[in-house]
Amino acid sequence: MAQSTKPMPPPPADDANDVNDATSAGRSSSNTAGSSRLLDVANAAGVSLRTASRVLNDDPRVASVTRQRVRAAMLDLRFQPDAMARSLRAGTDTAIGFVVESISDPFFADVIDAVELEMSRHGRSVLVASTRRDASWERDVVGRMFARRVAGLLLSPTAASHSWLSQHSQHSQHSAPVVLVDRPAPGLSADLVEIDDRQAAFDAVTHLAAHGHRRIAYVGDTPAIPTSAARLRGYRDALASCQLEPDEDLIRCDAATSEAAASAVMALINKTINKTTAILSATTRASLGVVPALHAARRTGIALVAFGDFPMADALRPAITVVDHPGHEIGRVAAARLLARLADPGLPAERIQVPARIIERGSGELAP
Repeated sequence: MAQSTKPMPPPPADDANDVNDATSAGRSSSNTAGSSRLLDVANAAGVSLRTASRVLNDDPRVASVTRQRVRAAMLDLRFQPDAMARSLRAGTDTAIGFVVESISDPFFADVIDAVELEMSRHGRSVLVASTRRDASWERDVVGRMFARRVAGLLLSPTAASHSWLSQHSQHSQHSAPVVLVDRPAPGLSADLVEIDDRQAAFDAVTHLAAHGHRRIAYVGDTPAIPTSAARLRGYRDALASCQLEPDEDLIRCDAATSEAAASAVMALINKTINKTTAILSATTRASLGVVPALHAARRTGIALVAFGDFPMADALRPAITVVDHPGHEIGRVAAARLLARLADPGLPAERIQVPARIIERGSGELAP
């Protein structure tokens, strides 16, 4: 007599995706030393395959201690999930898009580095593109990111209004969470990770005034950029707070490039009356023109505070006092916020400010 067998019941509905993800990841993942499956990770971490799968998929239900143990096992075993298989199952890519103004800018280079490090810890890659300060180019790049079906988008916005991005999220078949980096996007309600640009510039000018300076120049970018507008406002507010008479001849907001900043400095230091005794360089890009110009003109006795650190700033004589615009920390926090939003899309939009501080090295402490 033939023995009858009952079919195995399907996995519970809430576990089905976990089991499928775990099975596929365990079947198709490998490293340079050989094959490493998700099951191997689970065994090494002392957890179930289901729990390891949940960690792989950034499930918030996993306890922090367990999550860290599983991720440590993934690193030890050099486990690499099959990104293509995960993307096909989810209907989106596992990659993150990151759109910045310029990948050559030292600040954004630091931000990108931190984002890549943080995302790699979560098994995600990062697609980076630049806008070149072109609003139409930005829309095209962002559109291509969404067409690529990225899981989420980090954006350092260029255009004045981003209502088009809000409309895209409402009407597109594929929308992804957006976290703004370093500057707001008018017309778009989204998480923002930044520093307090106005306060940082205010502190830099009051620092120079405390060392006796009364003729403090400003060299920066166009106020059309929200961060530059906030820094210029901080400069003006600090002059008023220190009871210093503002002089529009000392304000140069046309230094979008290092070359333009160098030209602005030469124009300032060649004045024969009411000479500049101190400068606030309001962007890293500007500083890369301001510092060589001062050295070339042998005017390093002019006090300087630079907005944002840069290579060799601490090796010059005098070493450059800077407002620490912490690109690496901004990138890390922005990446963490996007990961949190991917895990819980219902989070309310939040404005997160990363602390900035003045690093005294000598140039900002020179007397007039």
